[in-house]
Amino acid sequence: MGVKPRLLLLQCLVSTFACGAVAFTEEPADKASKSDGYCSRILRAQGTRREGYNEFRLRVEGEPENYQPGSTYRVTLSASSPSYFRGFTLIALREGKDGERDEDYAGNFQIIDEEDTQFMTNCPPAVTESTPRRRTRIQVFWTAPPTGSGCVILKASIVQKRIIYFQDEGSLTKRMCEKESPLGEATEKPILECCACGTAKYRLTFYGNWSEKVHPKDYPRRANHWSAIIGASHSKNYVLWEYGGYSSEGVKQVAELGSPVKMEEEIRQKGDEVLTVIKAKAQWPAWQPLNVRAAPSAEFSVDRTRHLMSFLTMLGPSPDWNVGLSAEDLCTKECGWVQKVVQDMIPWDAGTDSGVTYESPNKPTMPQEKIRPLTSLDHPQSPFYDPEGGPITPVARVMVERIARKGEQCNIVPDNVDDIVADIAQEEKEEDDTPETCIYSNWSPWSACSSSTCEKGKRMRQRMLKAQLDLSVPCPHTQDFEPCMGPGCSDEDASTCMMSEWITWSPCSVSCGMGMRSRERYVKQFPEDGSICTLPTEETEKCVVNDDCYTIPCMLSPWSDWSDCSVTCGKGMRTRQRMLKSPVELGECTEELEQVEKCMLPECPMDCMVSEWSEWSECNKSCGKGHMIRTRMVKLEPQFGGDPCPETVQRKKCKIRKCNRGLGTSDERKRRKEAREKRRSKQNRDEWTGDSWPHSMRPWSAWTDCTKLCGGGIQERFMTVKKRFKNVQFSSCKDRKEIRACNVHPC
Repeated sequence: MGVKPRLLLLQCLVSTFACGAVAFTEEPADKASKSDGYCSRILRAQGTRREGYNEFRLRVEGEPENYQPGSTYRVTLSASSPSYFRGFTLIALREGKDGERDEDYAGNFQIIDEEDTQFMTNCPPAVTESTPRRRTRIQVFWTAPPTGSGCVILKASIVQKRIIYFQDEGSLTKRMCEKESPLGEATEKPILECCACGTAKYRLTFYGNWSEKVHPKDYPRRANHWSAIIGASHSKNYVLWEYGGYSSEGVKQVAELGSPVKMEEEIRQKGDEVLTVIKAKAQWPAWQPLNVRAAPSAEFSVDRTRHLMSFLTMLGPSPDWNVGLSAEDLCTKECGWVQKVVQDMIPWDAGTDSGVTYESPNKPTMPQEKIRPLTSLDHPQSPFYDPEGGPITPVARVMVERIARKGEQCNIVPDNVDDIVADIAQEEKEEDDTPETCIYSNWSPWSACSSSTCEKGKRMRQRMLKAQLDLSVPCPHTQDFEPCMGPGCSDEDASTCMMSEWITWSPCSVSCGMGMRSRERYVKQFPEDGSICTLPTEETEKCVVNDDCYTIPCMLSPWSDWSDCSVTCGKGMRTRQRMLKSPVELGECTEELEQVEKCMLPECPMDCMVSEWSEWSECNKSCGKGHMIRTRMVKLEPQFGGDPCPETVQRKKCKIRKCNRGLGTSDERKRRKEAREKRRSKQNRDEWTGDSWPHSMRPWSAWTDCTKLCGGGIQERFMTVKKRFKNVQFSSCKDRKEIRACNVHPC
């Protein structure tokens, strides 16, 4: 096959200004057919480039070295003063790819200002200018690719004065690699088959770190809490929740309401896919020192088929924010059981509510979005917002410790000291005399009590003998009985109505004097006989705050919605108010009635700024009609759609005096001229001797340097008299000067 030269045409890069600056590239014809894409031709185009040419810069907000998959970043292409550019191309590629296939491109750009930027018509992954004009900065958003995309190269090319600067390194290239998933985030890891033997028992302990001290922005002082923990040990065929998946109704109710009831119902419906339901009590308030309140914990078991553990808990108040683990594998590849897991946790969004602050009003997300981790760049009003794009400070830590193993183990790696100590330390032994050769089904639910009165009766449960592996070893009973009484006869009977732990007492209803406080619990499981649950779910009691106080000065309405931002662009402020409901006579209320916070809208247009006019120059002619000029400099180029620059050079006519001209017909002028020359010759013979003449002129000098480097200056040149007679003045015997404008381009 021959070699065909290929010329990148006028439109191939970014604007009509690029013509003539692009080099020829040559490719084998058989390859050309495969790489005929417009984008790849752009990437192969090479233009002029100088080493150390760094007045142009490509910057990702926060200067991150790594990107968070799925997160959005602000990308800026800028020129340092006095440089500028007319056109540009911005593209994002997977490292090592040449842009010949769609999958070579990484992430997605989003246009911020359609008057400034647009997607390239023939290369949709690339961003270019909307119109070619002078500019010093452009901005776009870039959403990082999903997990597993590897390193990404952001590349920019610049068009300035018909020269293309296309850099593969340096200030116009940004390399970012995928951020390693924080502990507790990676739910897309492949789940291997478990080869461990026996069972293992674990204890999950939850340490909340969400407090006003650690997360001060907009921290909700009065209602902060962690909801009850709900989860399960389960098989790989069941998914409670996962990043990139959609929330079930149970997850939604935990995320938005803090209620685990529906979630527990979903878990129990999975039958043999679940080994243990994990539950722990809620925490009101969200944080207290460990010497005041112990961290909540729960125990669970795993086996070879149900070796995964998942849980979640809501941080409240919040739109739909949670923390938790998803499909944490406790089985090791060495066929053993993990000794300990410690993970710091950041909140994730359930995708069911679109609020951006802790106390945002309910705003259902329609359609429902996928579960994703929160980031510090989600929204300026987010309590976790960081304009530099830094990591979110963890809000909790979870510890999963193995506390016992049961049955014969088959781990390849021998037990270490920690394994042995953990097994010895487990003192809780389940009293189960069932031989290992007897295989049973699970126990059925308890039957209704045989007595419907307060007389003692019995209730029964059953199990089925599935297999008897050794006929010489008898299998124990398949029925079990326990005493009971009719509904409502004793507290013990009421316990068949399974209740959660009491939530911590609410704050006192008053800030001074005597008020009321309450606490709640919920029904975890209704009686199996179908009777009504009569145990109370709410308690109230009196409380006293500062018993020396005799007035209640502060009764306040709820906060109003935030006002609109005080500006239509750029940085401003917004406010919200609440009203004092209690009478003024009760005393002075010191609670704040108005709150102010910063807000930010898209940047404001900046008009072109020019200096004052300079003084008018001298006339460029010594006689007759000429012109004078004055100039002014461009101090600031227009940005973000601001008004363009006005004229920077002005001219006006000038006339110093009339140049000497003869009168009459040409014959008369000739006669007068000859007469003048005769008179001068006679006078010269009388007064001068030798080779002396009235005057002799030197040629024009070179133009002087321009008085200014930019913004409009002046140049001059001179013609001087070479020889002049003494004591004689001739009107034509004078030095001459010419003036012209120079360097009129803006600074």
